[in-house]
Amino acid sequence: MSLRTVFLCVFSALVPVSGFAKPNVIVIFTDDQGSVDAGCYGAKDVQTPAIDHLAAQGLRFTQFYAASAICSPSRAGLLTGRYPWKAGMEGNGPAAPPESIDDLTESKSRGGLPGSEVTMAEMFHQAGYATAHIGKWHLGSGQGSRPLDQGFDYSFGHMNGCIDSWSHFVYWGGPNRHDLWENNQRVRMSGRYFPDLMVDKAMDFIEEHRDEPFFMYFAVNLPHYPYQGDSKWLETYESLPFPRRLYAAALSTIDERIGRLVEYVDRIGLRDQTIIVYQSDQGHSTEERAHGGGGSAGPYRGAKFSLFEGGIRVPAIISWPSTLASGETRDALAHGCDWFPTLAGLCDIPLPGTSLDGMDLGAVLKSGTLPSPHDHLEWKMGDQWAVRQGNWKLIHRPNPVGGPDLEEKDKEWFLSNVVEHPSELENEVLDEPKEFEKLKALRGE
Repeated sequence: MSLRTVFLCVFSALVPVSGFAKPNVIVIFTDDQGSVDAGCYGAKDVQTPAIDHLAAQGLRFTQFYAASAICSPSRAGLLTGRYPWKAGMEGNGPAAPPESIDDLTESKSRGGLPGSEVTMAEMFHQAGYATAHIGKWHLGSGQGSRPLDQGFDYSFGHMNGCIDSWSHFVYWGGPNRHDLWENNQRVRMSGRYFPDLMVDKAMDFIEEHRDEPFFMYFAVNLPHYPYQGDSKWLETYESLPFPRRLYAAALSTIDERIGRLVEYVDRIGLRDQTIIVYQSDQGHSTEERAHGGGGSAGPYRGAKFSLFEGGIRVPAIISWPSTLASGETRDALAHGCDWFPTLAGLCDIPLPGTSLDGMDLGAVLKSGTLPSPHDHLEWKMGDQWAVRQGNWKLIHRPNPVGGPDLEEKDKEWFLSNVVEHPSELENEVLDEPKEFEKLKALRGE
């Protein structure tokens, strides 16, 4: 019997399935949002009132890191509380099923999140929560990897990395494949804007389960390409340079939908008993399909695919107005894997017996003076890996995507004091040999 099976059986025996008051949880996960791309993170040229309002009603992290610099591993880290390579998702998930499959249970694709992993959804489900995935999945569509296999009672969204928001076809690579599913069944809603569908489905789910605790993973597909923002936002930003104006319109478009969802929760009287977590999955994209950029890492070097700060340092907020402080910042080092144990602690839910890399941030949430519970953090993407401890970060074989290019001497090892020099422009390997050897020895497998 697997450890996952043991956990589910034991947990079911320990926790009643209904009849107790628990806070609701909504985890909002944006896609390819730049490190500083929100008003509350210093952006001056883009409007994000809903994100800013969450920060005003909660705690905003200033040194928060995604679990990876690419989509699928970052999501695996969030949902399992484990470093992605330990959870079997070091790289992006496999392609969605072909057009000929109308039921995801027919999909045999491999390479997704292993069914042996215990997810956040399974933890909440076993604690009596109704659980929903809405939006992007990108963790596999084969047996064991689908949302309904991973603890979600309800699922609506796309299995691949991105879709056209109107036709709901996979955006890259032919032949074109339709990719919109509800509870494993293909659904065709051509002409309906996917971000609006997400909000509608989210509100329907909340309405159905408003009298019981619910957990919702609201996995937004913007500002990831294709940049398909509302026309009013395209007009608002028409004076910005290209492609910033396209990206800004996409970000404000999704911010507006986030605001609509949060306002609904408030309107039906559930806001004070609902924890809302907000995070970007990694830094902004500079891919050709993103017109070479549009997002911003501000003072940080790098972008999506890079373990420089711009690829992994992300906006992150937690808001629970009735319980947590409002309008404060937390400077402690934190990580996408931390939400798993942190939310378990806030909801008074036992953790599974699996080994977690995330740490409970509960004490940090209560006090702005406490240090991070992490001794160090790690990232791994193929030959590229990084370790941060204290002020120092070491990268092995860094990817310079997002610029500037690396000099030959910097291509194997790159050491920075990211507190004193957050731009990571100067390699300090030769100047700080003790720090270099110490961080090099911290790398786990």
